[in-house]
Amino acid sequence: MSVARAGHSATLLADGRVLMAGGSTDTAVLASAELYDPATGKFSPTGSMGTPRYGHTATLLPDGRVLIAGGKSKDGIPPTSLASAELYDPATGRFSPTGPMELPRYGHTATLLNDGRVLIAGSLLFIGNLKGYSAELYNPATGKFSPTGSMSVDRENHTATLLSDGRVLITGGENLRTGVLASAELYDPATGKFSATGSMAVVRTTQSAALLTDGRVLIAGGQNGKPLDFASAELWDPGTGKFSATGSMAVARDS
Repeated sequence: MSVARAGHSATLLADGRVLMAGGSTDTAVLASAELYDPATGKFSPTGSMGTPRYGHTATLLPDGRVLIAGGKSKDGIPPTSLASAELYDPATGRFSPTGPMELPRYGHTATLLNDGRVLIAGSLLFIGNLKGYSAELYNPATGKFSPTGSMSVDRENHTATLLSDGRVLITGGENLRTGVLASAELYDPATGKFSATGSMAVVRTTQSAALLTDGRVLIAGGQNGKPLDFASAELWDPGTGKFSATGSMAVARDS
């Protein structure tokens, strides 16, 4: 790449290229972006974001644009989580503002739903910000965010997995008041509500989640916040709503 990046996003575009956006270096937070072309094996510059950010989400929309949402503009106190969002258009190579979100968010998830909307869930909960339980939906047709149902508990660094039936499975994460979580819940876009499902065997944050071809979800690794990384993994079954143990990885891993 043209510059070292950490905490950036990498999004596969409809034409096969990959958009790298934002991130941070040892000395600065970046607004720049670049494209990787697998046909040439090279990176090339593209338009820059309107706001430098890292730890944001990047979601490919059905029309080929990319939604960049939230993140941080810098570290320190007071916190600098962002409510702003922008759209990258690969046809022009430019970013343009959209939104903003209802709340500043960092450590959140963004999940493309089957109807083309994007579910934004969770965030780092700062003391006094009880709205952290909330979730919101981005509508690309209007360019606006709107509130949807609230999660049962505030979460950051959780996972959000689109299921075969269109619901979204939220697992684990961390709550600043109660610590790392084992609980899980389901978001139903038909009702706009969250509901509880089975809990994991252990508390996990910064774990990974992958939808399997049979509809189950593999949860692997993560840590318990002490920090202690896990090699263990478990499976969530949509038929029972329960988690069960599966084989462990060769080494402990977290993201």
